[in-house]
Amino acid sequence: MDIQATNIPAVDDSGPDVANIELPPDAGVQHCLQLLGNAGLRPTRQRLALGQLLFLRGHRHVTAESLFEEAMAASADLSLATVYNTLNQFTEAGLLRRIAADGIKSFFDTDTSVHPHFYLEGEDVLVDVAEGLAFTKIPEALPGHEIARLDVIVHLRRKRA
Repeated sequence: MDIQATNIPAVDDSGPDVANIELPPDAGVQHCLQLLGNAGLRPTRQRLALGQLLFLRGHRHVTAESLFEEAMAASADLSLATVYNTLNQFTEAGLLRRIAADGIKSFFDTDTSVHPHFYLEGEDVLVDVAEGLAFTKIPEALPGHEIARLDVIVHLRRKRA
């Protein structure tokens, strides 16, 4: 996939609006344009380029660094700061879910539903837990609060021989 984008300084990554630019009648591009529009985000070149990498390849867990590498391999001219900013914008708009697996690195999940994960320590990989995990009881929220979300991350490591 050949994706072209312009580099815009991190202080203003909104970029030029592509709504009035003639795009190829590609179903993937149209899908990304619709996702961005439904989320209330302007379809900038940067958002469109990263949206194609994120949302047209099935369910994914990515880090900013891994997505930046994919963007570079796809000839998208983006800075790492733009990738971080765009991932944060997508998360705030509800298109992604941020998972802090190890307290240092964040993964971004294209499946925004509530579901548990395995984090493979030492391999830096986040994987969905297969169906079947059930909670019989979750704690009550503190007075005046409500549960915003429930994150369950099961940390795994390889067995020592």
